[in-house]
Amino acid sequence: MRFLHPDGSTVHLGYCSNVHQAEDLDGVIAQLADHAEPVRDRLGAGRLGIGLWLARGVVGELADDAGALGRLRSELRARGLETVTLNAFPYAGFHREVVKKDVYLPDWADEARLKYTLDCARVLAALLPDDIRQGSVSTLPLAWRTPWSRDRAEEARRALDRLTTGLAALESRTGRRIRVGFEPEPGCVVETTTQAVRELGGLDPDRLGVCLDTCHLAVQFEDPAAALHRLAEAGLPVVKLQASCAVEAARPADPDARAALHRLAEPRFLHQTRTTADGDVLGVDDLPDALDGGLPDAGGPWRVHFHAPLHTQPEPPLRTTSAQLDQVLAGLLGGPSAGCAHIEVETYTWSVLPEPPADLPGGIAAELAWARERLTGLGLKEDLS
Repeated sequence: MRFLHPDGSTVHLGYCSNVHQAEDLDGVIAQLADHAEPVRDRLGAGRLGIGLWLARGVVGELADDAGALGRLRSELRARGLETVTLNAFPYAGFHREVVKKDVYLPDWADEARLKYTLDCARVLAALLPDDIRQGSVSTLPLAWRTPWSRDRAEEARRALDRLTTGLAALESRTGRRIRVGFEPEPGCVVETTTQAVRELGGLDPDRLGVCLDTCHLAVQFEDPAAALHRLAEAGLPVVKLQASCAVEAARPADPDARAALHRLAEPRFLHQTRTTADGDVLGVDDLPDALDGGLPDAGGPWRVHFHAPLHTQPEPPLRTTSAQLDQVLAGLLGGPSAGCAHIEVETYTWSVLPEPPADLPGGIAAELAWARERLTGLGLKEDLS
């Protein structure tokens, strides 16, 4: 979906396809028919944005085979779908029985990560709608924090220089500018916007910036207004916003909250958990570790990296951090100029909810309707042309 900001710019809203299991081209095309097109129909939208997640094997095929790329482009058009952003954080195997820390591999010290990301940029440049000249690709925040030696950090920095060069060459060839956003995430080399400024400062802002995930921001107890101001002051653009909510337990020692948290402690994804004490953020790498005593009850709430559906609340007494998402949306879009053009709803956890939905397209459509209401409430007008 497209929205017109009062400044005259276009803001794109869509959802991320990493919620669907597909690691070959036939599977990607099938998910467009089985899920994305029904979501568009539920919303009554003439066109729907879909941020594609394309596993390494699919991207390689599309980058090397013009026929395969043309097939995907045709399928998107035929189903009223458009792609302006790709999620290149997971590399492959995102729906294995156990993913956990493997999602951070390969990292930016590995040549494979650079090649994958540049291939994603090439594919996206070809998939962009004819009237759109700029796209975005989101990626991991360099690496998981351990092991991360000085040598690996220097190798990653050289890779980012090559990434910038490659993106500039792509724009020269195609006329399409693709920007890459590094996504701060709890437990990684870049967890917070403060670390983003430190680790990513000085990069070319025309090519590289931040993908701001509002679940991650909330888990780290970052103040939204301060975070956005910090990035702006450092000249780090928000090239993409992943609209997401974390799960919060206001009183984690409450037996009902404890029971509800146990039902979220599933084996596939990593659910980093944080709390605060005396102004410091304390954390563990996974929710089971917190429940087993690894995270002290310091009197503050727990926030869990579990992407909760935007439009609903989890099992009481748990709640979501939707208020933080509202503040980020207002900070980026409620001013005189749009601070971000690409918004992607990224609730990839539907399948690991305690009660997975029988109607996934209906759930995704409800999330997008929630987001649409927020955008129009900020003065953006849906473009129905």
